[in-house]
Amino acid sequence: MAKRNEAHSPGVLRLGFAAGVGTSLEMYDFSIYGTAAALVFGSVFFKTGNAWFGTFMSLATFAIGFVMAPLGAALFGWLGDRRGRRTALYAAFLLMGFATLGMGVLPPYAVIGIAAPLLLVGLRLLHGAARGGESAGAAVFAVEHAPEKRRGLYGSFVALGSPIGVVLANLAFALVLLLPNDEVMNWGWRLPFLAGGIVLAIGIWIRRGVSESPEFEKMAAARTQAKKPLADVLRSNWRRLLLIAGANLGLTASTFALVTFMLSYATAAAPEGLGLPRAPIVTISTITLLCHAAANVGAAWLSDRIGRKPVMLTGSVLSILAALVMFPIASAGTISSVFLALLLGFTATGILFGPMYTWFAELFPREQRQSGLGVGYHVGAVLGGGLSPMIANRIVAATGDAIAVGYYLAALLVLSLVCLLVLPETAPARRAAKPAPELVS
Repeated sequence: MAKRNEAHSPGVLRLGFAAGVGTSLEMYDFSIYGTAAALVFGSVFFKTGNAWFGTFMSLATFAIGFVMAPLGAALFGWLGDRRGRRTALYAAFLLMGFATLGMGVLPPYAVIGIAAPLLLVGLRLLHGAARGGESAGAAVFAVEHAPEKRRGLYGSFVALGSPIGVVLANLAFALVLLLPNDEVMNWGWRLPFLAGGIVLAIGIWIRRGVSESPEFEKMAAARTQAKKPLADVLRSNWRRLLLIAGANLGLTASTFALVTFMLSYATAAAPEGLGLPRAPIVTISTITLLCHAAANVGAAWLSDRIGRKPVMLTGSVLSILAALVMFPIASAGTISSVFLALLLGFTATGILFGPMYTWFAELFPREQRQSGLGVGYHVGAVLGGGLSPMIANRIVAATGDAIAVGYYLAALLVLSLVCLLVLPETAPARRAAKPAPELVS
């Protein structure tokens, strides 16, 4: 029994690897698609007479993955709330890995014609469904293993996984971009996708050593799992579900505009883009994402001490200000100006993102937790991160100026700020000694 209890309370480092590294590797799979969509897929899979429109079509398939994420969150949320957090995590991770490998061997448009983008879209749908299950499942897994007063820090392992996964994707493509351009377009872009097989094996190996969450095991022992957890959320907690969707909308719109759209904007030829070389832009994006990661952990740590709400409200205000200035700065058209714009944007959104998973998980009782967090988070992600690179592309096409993109992002971040103001505080540091009803598990 002692051995079993020890497994239920893994050390912070071990749990960090299980939740955060697994999510990093999953986000790597998801992000290499976004990087390839911004830099390569417009030419490989979407043959049009307009290169900027080809990039738009490529980014549209990126958005499709987000559209599938709420459905994946509902499916894997049911699995996690009914059968276990670990079971749902393994299933989502396997689906993501095999979809990535499929993309790595997919023939281009020049070989199989219209079947190429159609198959790409199909694999992207699987990507999106897996993403919907992975992030929420990992967040709930980490938070339910955490000591009550360190939930923010433990939840940040999952938030930290996102920028690290994107960094890995950028590094992979930075290495590929060392090849001659013809080789990149012909076969080099496939290498990061084929590396997904290694990613898959590492992720499974890392997660196998951590047991099911204690919270779920209590439910299983008492047989109190909800039969229809999402239906219960929609009946009793639908307002919170909508509020977390709204809160996440501005955040994901901003982060994916930075991660994906900024790459295409900085490297595309004038008049739509800045015409900068791809390799240094990918490099500076990687550096600034590390600042985003550091801000995630710092903000989450602080939220355990002063509360989730003040930290995230501060992050919202800083993100609004960053959205308004980063495109005017980047429009100077130098690598240094793009670096400064990315630094401001990623640091501000990192503060907003750090405590988010923990706060949103704490808003739902354990019987509904994975379904409520997953569906709410990913509905916001569809309307925010899924659409923002594509909308930003069309804003530039219509106006000839990327500065208007900042106004669009700032408007969505204002909506996020309003939703955060309405949501209740959940951190033990700011609650009364008696747990609030919504936190009773």
